[in-house]
Amino acid sequence: MSNEILKEMGMEIKERTEIVMAIGNHDEKTGTAVNDISAALILADKSDVHRDRVWNTNLATFDIHDRVNYAVTKATLDIDSKNRKVILDLNIDNNISPVLDYFEIFMDRTMMSKIAAKYLNVWFELIINNTKLL
Repeated sequence: MSNEILKEMGMEIKERTEIVMAIGNHDEKTGTAVNDISAALILADKSDVHRDRVWNTNLATFDIHDRVNYAVTKATLDIDSKNRKVILDLNIDNNISPVLDYFEIFMDRTMMSKIAAKYLNVWFELIINNTKLL
C-alpha cells in the first residue's frame, strides 16, 4: 500500500507514517515493532502458517516451507484480553513434517512475534500439538 493511496483515503500524515513504518519494519531479518500497528502486523504476519498457503499439493516436489505449511492442519491466533496473551495454537501432522522443521524455518518469526507481543505489553504463547512451548 503506497503512501499516495493512504493519502487518497484521507489519512493524516501521522497515520500514514505509522502504517508505512509498520510495513517497513515487519521483515524478520531487519524489522522490529516500532509502534502498536507494527506489533500487530508482525503478530498477524509471522503467525501465518497453514496448509492453505500451499498451492502445489504434490508432496514429492515440496521444499521445507511447503512441507511445514502443508503439515499444519490447524492454526489459530487467539487474543486472550483477560490474561493479556496472544496465543498461536498449531496442529502439525508429524507424518508430513516434524515439529523441528517448523522451528528451523519459523524460529526468527516466533522470536519476532514474542518481541512484538512484549511491545504491546502482552505475552506471546505458542502451543504446538497441545504442548505449550512459550
